[in-house]
Amino acid sequence: MKLLVKLGGTLLDVDAIRERLARQIAAIARTVPLVVVHGAGRQMTQYLAARGIASQFVNGLRVTTPEVLDAVVKVIAGSVNRQLVATLNAAEARAVGISGIDAGLVEAEQMDPALGAVGRVVRANPALLDALLAAGFLPVVACVAGGRQGSFYNVNADQMAVACAVAFGADQLIFLTDVPGVLDATKRPLPYLTPAACKSLIAAGVATGGMLAKLNAAQNALRQGVPQVSIAAGAEADVLTRLLAGEVMGTSLANAEVAVQ
Repeated sequence: MKLLVKLGGTLLDVDAIRERLARQIAAIARTVPLVVVHGAGRQMTQYLAARGIASQFVNGLRVTTPEVLDAVVKVIAGSVNRQLVATLNAAEARAVGISGIDAGLVEAEQMDPALGAVGRVVRANPALLDALLAAGFLPVVACVAGGRQGSFYNVNADQMAVACAVAFGADQLIFLTDVPGVLDATKRPLPYLTPAACKSLIAAGVATGGMLAKLNAAQNALRQGVPQVSIAAGAEADVLTRLLAGEVMGTSLANAEVAVQ
């Protein structure tokens, strides 16, 4: 089994939650190949606000001006990645902090000029992940991707997670976030979803903002061969251990023939 865990930035901002997740990840990484991808949305917003730069979002994606791109590198690939790696290593995980730029792990191109330096993933090369995993290391990937001619891009962390999961052949992709899963129109968590059900939620305007981006990423992962995607609250006790044991937590997404329980 191969596993990719994507950690939302809100979880990393709380010491107790970050440390609890690090202990779970470290234990799991000793038994199965595991890659971690992380965001830092809250930390980015705070960093920019402190410098008088307003954050603007379009369909859950942060408009990335040159000033914002500079902050992305300093915050996401810098302080947040370093702090997470240090916390994982304190849990004896042998973590190594990297980004999509390193060794051409994830290549992107500009998604839309109106969004600035927001990248759309065009290809991923798992060679670096494979080499680190084979040597017993835990790759921790910040969501910055490289481009042609030396450019680089801010890539939505969910999309980065999908690119890495597909590239190294993950059997399960787990999004850990600050909500209890995908919610219906009455704000109740949905335990199971198929791609068709995702499209219905999006068309009805129920899934918006960050959850819209997450559902689009989940559908993309399923289309590209990841068998199962889970979205769950990262602050829940032993969330990863319980998910891998088969407990129903948050929302599980799979293609129709797999999703029937």
